[in-house]
Amino acid sequence: MAVKNIMIVGVGGQGTLLTSRILGGLALSAGYDVKLSEVHGMAQRGGSVVTYVRYGENVAEPIVEEGCADVLIAFERLEAARYAHFLKKDGVIIVNDQRIDPMPVITGAAEYPEGIIEDLSSKYKVFAIDAMSKAKEIGNTRTFNVIVLGMAAKHMDYTVSQWEEVIRNTVPPKTVDINLKAFYAGYEM
Repeated sequence: MAVKNIMIVGVGGQGTLLTSRILGGLALSAGYDVKLSEVHGMAQRGGSVVTYVRYGENVAEPIVEEGCADVLIAFERLEAARYAHFLKKDGVIIVNDQRIDPMPVITGAAEYPEGIIEDLSSKYKVFAIDAMSKAKEIGNTRTFNVIVLGMAAKHMDYTVSQWEEVIRNTVPPKTVDINLKAFYAGYEM
């Protein structure tokens, strides 16, 4: 199997690290060599966070090069636009249709771009999801990242039972049920 490259991008506090641990655990349980890497400016809430998950028969390094990502999972639409150039030609973007203003927008030094998802859709294969609304619907807004992951799962080579087992083994025990509910909410969208 050729090495698979997944990028998870978002804003600090959105669960990119948990998501990368779930993906890494999934690939490990399938017997692949796995490399995880985290790159960020400000990991505190509000700063851009990027994690890479690479897996295959033999993975040499943890970083995904530009133009090489098979899947880009974005928890915020401006982050999707910021990292879309990492996607390979036939790659897929799964984007949470949420706006979180970065500091330059908050201070008035810049404007938040309009039409991000439409622009991305004109160049890439994009699946947008309003995961925050769905998370509110199921009763826990902190699970929106697992909802996005559920949608992304349809574009990866693992069974639902494999996903379920890794989620059970990765999230805190008291949150297993709500995270599984979130996963299935995204998977069925």
